[in-house]
Amino acid sequence: MDLRAWTNLEERLGPTVEKLQGRLNEDQQLRAFTETGIKEHVLFGWAAAGHEAGMLCSVGNGRVNIRSGQVTDAAFVLSALPEQWQQFYSSSPEPPFQSYWGMFGQNIHQEGVEVRGKMDLFLALAPIWRRILDLSRDAFCGPIEEEGPSNLTTDNLVGRYVYVDLPHWGRTKLFYEQSGDMSKPAIIFLHTAGSDGRQYHGVMNHPDMLSRCHMTLFDMPGHGRSFPSETQIPGCHSNNEDAYVGTIAAVIKALGLKKPIVCGASMAGHVSLAVAIRAEEVGAGAVIPCQAAEFTDMERNHWSRSPFINQSLFTPEYIYGMMSPFSPQRERNLVWHTYSGQAFGMYHGDLDFYFGGWDGRGRVEKIDTSRCPVYMLTGDYDWSTTPELSAATARKIPGAKFKKMEGLGHFPATENPSRFVRYLAQAVDYVVEEMKKSP
Repeated sequence: MDLRAWTNLEERLGPTVEKLQGRLNEDQQLRAFTETGIKEHVLFGWAAAGHEAGMLCSVGNGRVNIRSGQVTDAAFVLSALPEQWQQFYSSSPEPPFQSYWGMFGQNIHQEGVEVRGKMDLFLALAPIWRRILDLSRDAFCGPIEEEGPSNLTTDNLVGRYVYVDLPHWGRTKLFYEQSGDMSKPAIIFLHTAGSDGRQYHGVMNHPDMLSRCHMTLFDMPGHGRSFPSETQIPGCHSNNEDAYVGTIAAVIKALGLKKPIVCGASMAGHVSLAVAIRAEEVGAGAVIPCQAAEFTDMERNHWSRSPFINQSLFTPEYIYGMMSPFSPQRERNLVWHTYSGQAFGMYHGDLDFYFGGWDGRGRVEKIDTSRCPVYMLTGDYDWSTTPELSAATARKIPGAKFKKMEGLGHFPATENPSRFVRYLAQAVDYVVEEMKKSP
């Protein structure tokens, strides 16, 4: 298609206005985001970089009105190059064009993408503009064909609390859950930053994993169903390598797990690499780091703890676009839900570890995979820790394996458990065989 057609979004998307308005009027999620006591109408728009002809949306309390036109008077404008909008408006968008957040970027910043105008309103209305852009794409090219959700009817997890003395954080009442065959190799799952262990219910109920492993998950202190540590002050949470690795080691010891495989994604993927470096100290037998790299080099923002931004709305919106657009909507909604429900400051404090608190440069090369096998997995729709970053890290670890996961994003275990298990089972089988060779 001629890219010149995408320089003028007013002409390109204008014919969809009536269809889009109908979808906006009927969408329950958008209604929930707008029936929130908005006192003044906000006009925002989106257009091609260097052009003013685009789409405009007026947002009020319970009302959203769409039109095409000049975006000059908009409070803020979502801007991108014509070829970037072309890729966004696809029924099968390639990464990172599944989301404007992905285009806006972190490690893979897209040149030409910028937000013009009032950044505070852009952040405050994140759930609204994100949903409107999703519906605009649907109106233009039809809904994206997502995979079906899992249809499990039996739950196999058993949960309990345990008191654990944690380095740096002190005595804590932690929640943990287990499932699977106790005669099989142990694996412990770690949740992502600002979330909790519910992320792994789909995996821990999957028949292929129930027959393959004895599985354990736990919620970090102050996350999900775990209590805050005895030293935790509300809003003051911060995570670092020693505290994180020490917590994992303490849980392994408290639960009597024997040389478990340690597996997690995002910050939990990073710490899985730290565990491999410190395997003897932790008592780990192998690691399966997902969405992990030796270092995450990106500009840190403080949106996740601003008193002027509703964290229960903004945080889940910020991470929502990191998932594959083909993952089941029900599972993506679960990711949104768990990120909306955490205490203030937990997500931001966890990112203290993710953003530079973890630094494996010059260290991952020393991992002894004969003693702690490493099998790395990364979803191709992750624009935060990309497959390229993970692959580069794996190449530095003698004997490590890496596989890119097709059709998965930053939260593979939650957004599409069935697809993730296909990759996870291969990784488990590999590291278990390698563990048998360990001295």
